[in-house]
Amino acid sequence: MSDNQLVMLSKFFAVSIINLCETMRERKKASAIINQLLRSGTSIGANIHEANYASSKADFINKFQIALKECYETDYWLEIFHNSKMISDEEYSNMFSQCSKIRKLLIASITTAKKNAAQQTKP
Repeated sequence: MSDNQLVMLSKFFAVSIINLCETMRERKKASAIINQLLRSGTSIGANIHEANYASSKADFINKFQIALKECYETDYWLEIFHNSKMISDEEYSNMFSQCSKIRKLLIASITTAKKNAAQQTKP
């Protein structure tokens, strides 16, 4: 999958996160922790987007690694919201599936980028 597709998936996910958070606010759920999900879920795409303008291969890898960490944090918050019944099984399943897809693509991209960087440094 190309970086542009990863950017598009992460943007779609960010919009989904924003909509989910807005729905939870309308349900009068705990807004302090909703903000945690909002920050981590939208940060994924921001870091992926920023990686496209990295100053070096190391900077590119670093931005993707930050996006990956944000994916893991987002997974955590989604699970907390699901376990506390703040979101439905369907909402959780949909969001977790999207986040997992992005996470897997990030892992593959980081692995490839590291392999390519290592090959470039070999004589």
